[in-house]
Amino acid sequence: MIWPDPQPPRRTTHLTGRPRNLLVFDRWGEFGRPVVLLHGLLLDRTMWWPVAAELGGAPCTVVAPDLPGHGQSPPREDYGLERIAADLAGLVDSLGLHRAPIVVGHAASARLAVAFADAYATQHVLTLDEPPAGATAVGDLVRPAGLDAVPAMFRPYAEPRHDPELLRAYEIWLAQPPTRRNQPAMAGRAPMAPAGPTGPLAPLTDPEGFAAGLRDLL
Repeated sequence: MIWPDPQPPRRTTHLTGRPRNLLVFDRWGEFGRPVVLLHGLLLDRTMWWPVAAELGGAPCTVVAPDLPGHGQSPPREDYGLERIAADLAGLVDSLGLHRAPIVVGHAASARLAVAFADAYATQHVLTLDEPPAGATAVGDLVRPAGLDAVPAMFRPYAEPRHDPELLRAYEIWLAQPPTRRNQPAMAGRAPMAPAGPTGPLAPLTDPEGFAAGLRDLL
């Protein structure tokens, strides 16, 4: 008898944290290694939906949170990298999987991914579309390049909103450059090795290829 292929895990939406630090996140899967997907500033968690759908059947649990003030996560008083990284650690712990996560940071959230790995057990960090190393203006943290290469059906996920006030709230990230000081302690491959396609907005220009790269890191 030929058994049908298992259905990909369904996306469910959850809340984590307390009223002052709530995060809304989507989850795919119940078991395996956590994979945390972090969107760039002025985008939201929907940018990761195509990649998460391609990861169906992989031995992992995918989570994609909205950063504070983005999507459905409410604004807050403290936007510091360490504070948000601590909230992400609480999210990962709440999954009950007891395995170090793979953390993927897009654009400005590359800094958040590295801040997480500096403080918490991490299997692998992958960053893409990072802001310029010498960024001095908060606008430099937004990465809209590559939008023209995104297929039309995915383009709404890649278009940053216009919210100067929210962007100003994240100016604190300019004063907190990533250190990557814990890289040698991390398990798995070289922490910053590319996985899959590496062009601008690769998760949306080639979701299948990007997901295949993530599978190689599990």
